Amino acid sequence: MQSGPREIVTPYRPIPLEVPEGMKPNEFFNSAENLADLVHNNGLLANPEGLLLYRKALGHSNDFDTSIIYNTSRSILDPLGRPVRRTQVPEQVKNVWNRMNQVLVEYMLEQYPDPAAHLVLAGEASLDATWPLTSPGVPSIRMLHNHFIVFDKEELRRAPIADASNPNLTDGGQHSLFQAYMRDVYRAFFDELELRILKPCESGSCRISLTGYPQGLPSWEVQGGVEALKEVRFWKEYDTILKGFIDFYRSFFSQVSTRNAPLPRDIYFPELVENKLQFNNDFLMTAKMVRDRCIHDAKYANAIRWQPAFKQLIYRNDAGQLIVTISQNSIGNAITELLGVVVKRIPDADAYGRAEPALIEKLLEVRRRLVEADLGEGIATPYWDAG
Repeated sequence: MQSGPREIVTPYRPIPLEVPEGMKPNEFFNSAENLADLVHNNGLLANPEGLLLYRKALGHSNDFDTSIIYNTSRSILDPLGRPVRRTQVPEQVKNVWNRMNQVLVEYMLEQYPDPAAHLVLAGEASLDATWPLTSPGVPSIRMLHNHFIVFDKEELRRAPIADASNPNLTDGGQHSLFQAYMRDVYRAFFDELELRILKPCESGSCRISLTGYPQGLPSWEVQGGVEALKEVRFWKEYDTILKGFIDFYRSFFSQVSTRNAPLPRDIYFPELVENKLQFNNDFLMTAKMVRDRCIHDAKYANAIRWQPAFKQLIYRNDAGQLIVTISQNSIGNAITELLGVVVKRIPDADAYGRAEPALIEKLLEVRRRLVEADLGEGIATPYWDAG
């Protein structure tokens, strides 16, 4: 079996939403009106913290696919002012968020226990609030949300090999600036983070053999497996990985923007940045290379994401271990592509209808478990009751 990224086709039921005249779709999708539709037609569960569990109307997979969104559409009307990463979420909200994540990951692993049969993943892609709403590739809902997805590996085996030059296949060996020019600096920086539950992966052990992804990214094994997700320590370390990434990203692009720039304000690990980055020739040489190109190439400069843009996820490898990884994001923003799965969505109500009953049954069961754990209350829609 040839190893390589796969492109699968996922049918969906066309969404009966009319975009008001004069608005672009991604402008409308960020509105409070659209988020109200998300609740009423696809909402599964909501809680006082503003976290909404919903069915993905434009899904990645019809085996299992759901999301939790931090729904600030009514409390923060400016889409550019909404939280777009975990580090911006209030602690009391994040506590509930983490518990919901744990319940969902545990459910997916229980329902899909065989790593040879199913690819299981959960995680987030940053929604960079510095991009104009009309830029290509900007997410359709500019609020922090997590994805919980299961793919049938037999379907992936039958799927054609995806074009490896697809810009959405944002990965260490493909398009990542960090990995291409600063691999050793990047890894040495992460090695300095204080981690006990997360253990750096041995080379190649984290890769999904079917797709060959992820490629070249720093990754960590979750020691203790799914039980570790019940520990506060795990989520603190998960945030430490993100904070380290944000410090690296901000430090690098501040040097790209301004030669010999000072430490960025409010970074998490100032001593680490000063010792490992600001005095590193490879780091500063790469910043100069990007800066010089930005000055002479307007199109390249316009594509730069100056603020931290990332994909961070928990997934199950071929050996059944839970793995955490993080990657610089690209214009693509689809989290599945970090594991080499490119999803081509097609409108096909009949095909989606055949998969829908089994999918909804699972979503309602995981909702029941969340309600039982006092993590929210069920939402009634035209397709299901409140439970």
